[in-house]
Amino acid sequence: MSKKQKIIIGVTGASGSIYAKQLIEKIYVIKNQLAEVNIVFTDNAKLVWNYEIGKEAFTKIPYKIYNINDFFAPFASGSAKFDCMIVCPCSMGTLGKIANCISDNLIVRAADVMLKERRKLILVTRDSPLNLIHINNMKIITEAGGIICPASPSFYSKPQNIEQLINSVVERIIDLVGLENEHYRWGNDIEN
Repeated sequence: MSKKQKIIIGVTGASGSIYAKQLIEKIYVIKNQLAEVNIVFTDNAKLVWNYEIGKEAFTKIPYKIYNINDFFAPFASGSAKFDCMIVCPCSMGTLGKIANCISDNLIVRAADVMLKERRKLILVTRDSPLNLIHINNMKIITEAGGIICPASPSFYSKPQNIEQLINSVVERIIDLVGLENEHYRWGNDIEN
């Protein structure tokens, strides 16, 4: 087995809190592959999470949650050697700040650290349609080494409910991180 990874999950105020919730739950299932998981919510992310999912889901998160303004968090520095950061969902405002190095909160600072240290940064965007500014910011992040992973569910696995549909995105994210994860893959037989 390869080295256990240290990861950060940032959650912003874009709609789609269920993606973050399902990601955290899936990451917990495969926790034996991870050395450390830390989470950061923007203030708006907490509001959207409570509105879309409910407060009780927030209290069940099994990882340390850092304050959005805690620049003393370990992953605010490249010397902490975190392997990957996932921002899920990633608002266009946060994406724009990352693209332009406006590190005014812990999520953007940690993302900047990941890019400067040439480590993996995955931004799970959810907004649509996109304007040219969004697209140009995505181009900047991609050229800097980040990965833009739109929250676009797949249907070839024939999902039967919303959780399965959401998990088609979450499982893709976990694959991008480089973690082992059993799930449907293209070419597998599907029972009708």
